[in-house]
Amino acid sequence: MGNPETTEEMPLTVPEEEQTVVEHLTELRKTLIYSVACVLLLFVCMLLFMHKIIPFLSHEHKLVMLGPLEVVKLYAGIGLVLALGLSAPFISWQLWLFSRPALTRQESKAALLFLPAIFGSFLAGISFGFYVVFPTVYYFLMGLGEKNFEMMVTAKEYFHFLVMTTVPIGILFEVPLLLMFLTAIQLVTPAKLKKARKYAILVLAVVSALITPPDFLSQLIVLIPLILLYETGIMLSAFTVKWMKRRQNAQANVT
Repeated sequence: MGNPETTEEMPLTVPEEEQTVVEHLTELRKTLIYSVACVLLLFVCMLLFMHKIIPFLSHEHKLVMLGPLEVVKLYAGIGLVLALGLSAPFISWQLWLFSRPALTRQESKAALLFLPAIFGSFLAGISFGFYVVFPTVYYFLMGLGEKNFEMMVTAKEYFHFLVMTTVPIGILFEVPLLLMFLTAIQLVTPAKLKKARKYAILVLAVVSALITPPDFLSQLIVLIPLILLYETGIMLSAFTVKWMKRRQNAQANVT
C-alpha cells in the first residue's frame, strides 16, 4: 500500500475553498463597515461645526435662502461632500489593507506611497480652486452682472458654483501621478507624451472651457496650471523610466 497523502500535498477541498471565499467576503464587509462608519462620524462632526464652516466657505458673502427646507438640504449636502473628502485617506487605507494579500511586497509599498501623494495632489487642486479660481471667476461674473442687474445669489447656487470650480480642478491636479502610473505599466513613455503635447494642450483647453464660465480670463487662469501639470507629468514619467531601468540593472547584477 502506498503512503497516505500528507496535508501539504492534498488539494483544497470544496469546504476549504468556500472558507477562503467567506474570509474574503468577511474582510470586504469589514472594510465597508469601517469606511461607512468613518463617513458617518465625519458627517455628524461637519453638521455640529456647520455654523463655522458656512462663513468660511461663503467668504462672508450675503446669501439668500428660498425656504426652510433648503437649509436642511444645503447643510446635509455640504456635510456629506466634506465628510467624503476628509474620509478619503482612511477609505483608501482600508482598501489597501483589503487588497494587500493579493499584492507583492514591492507593489504594496508602491501603493502605500501613492495614496498620500494622490490625496495631497487632490488637496492642492482644491486649494487652488478655492483660493484662486473661484474668487476670481465669482467676482468677475458678479461685477459683470451688477452693471445691469441687482444680483441676489442663493446659497444653493453659490455652493453649487463653488463645487464646480474646485472639485474638477482637484481631480485634474492628479494628472501628473496618472501619467507616472501609466508610465510604470508601460502604456506611455516620455517621448510619446512630448509628441502628444500639442494635442494634450488642446484637450486641456477644452476641459478648462467646460469647467469654467465662458470668459477668457477664467479659462486662462485654469488652463495655465493644467499645462504646467502636464509638463510635470512628463518629468515624472521620465523619472519613472530611469527608476525602472536602475531597478532592472540592479536585478540583473544580483542574478
